Amino acid sequence: MHEETHAVTRIGWLRAAILGANDGIVSTASLIAGVAAAGASEASILITGSAGLVAGAMSMAAGEYVSVSSQGDAETADVELEKRHLAADPEYELEELTQIYQERGLTRALAEEVAAQLTAHNALDTHLRDELGMTDVTAARPVQAAAASAASFSVGAALPLATVLVDRGTSLPFTVSAASLVFLAILGALGARAGNAPMLRPVVRVTFWGAFAMAATIAIGSLLGTAVG
Repeated sequence: MHEETHAVTRIGWLRAAILGANDGIVSTASLIAGVAAAGASEASILITGSAGLVAGAMSMAAGEYVSVSSQGDAETADVELEKRHLAADPEYELEELTQIYQERGLTRALAEEVAAQLTAHNALDTHLRDELGMTDVTAARPVQAAAASAASFSVGAALPLATVLVDRGTSLPFTVSAASLVFLAILGALGARAGNAPMLRPVVRVTFWGAFAMAATIAIGSLLGTAVG
């Protein structure tokens, strides 16, 4: 048997999960590092990190649901528009399909035959797929995206937050940053593996931007801590 498992079938939840986990690690680690660099107490750091975890997870869930719902609304509008076009001028729509297949390399005669047969089989699905690029794989799934994003953000945020329990001294900003870079590297590798992609580039990408965000936050926290002190 010939079996194929394509990464594109996981793109809906995978994108949201990677985004959520990355944001959870970077934002929470940066928040903890910045507050710690400003000289906050351990209790304040824990409260700040915990609040960031809850608020961030809810924000990610709401943001994903709203944005992906907007995508779904646009897809629904396109489906209705295509239905109207097929009902109003089927000959034009058939010619449109024929030209699409010609542009993809078929001869005129073969393109006409393919367009006619696919239209007879399911005109709407054919136009949605070949004219607009809409398939079940890429369809908007707001609830799935929101759940994946919120769950992965919570897991990602919990990792740097747990570091506070290990290092409670003045070195915490650097400890949580170093640990979070390791977490980000692992996330990049896991994301690449789930997407059947090479690992080096995703790992470098997430660690670079994570390091930049945490370094900037530590610098700002140190400056504010010095000014307030």
